[in-house]
Amino acid sequence: MEQRADILVRFGRRVASLRKSQRLTQEILASLSGLDRSYVSGIERGQRNVSLKNIQALAQALDTTLDKLFEGV
Repeated sequence: MEQRADILVRFGRRVASLRKSQRLTQEILASLSGLDRSYVSGIERGQRNVSLKNIQALAQALDTTLDKLFEGV
């Protein structure tokens, strides 16, 4: 179970890093991806186990590929 939590935290940090590098707020990323801001916050804190559809929505909102979204995760 620890490994699962670890990947959630690493993925969340990656999302936050990409978001911040584009100078987007969580609210803007949420709007662009069609997700709720509190859900995006939970992802970035590693508290959400994100579905594939939502991962794709985040990648599109961040104008990146799935490969790059998972870089370093």
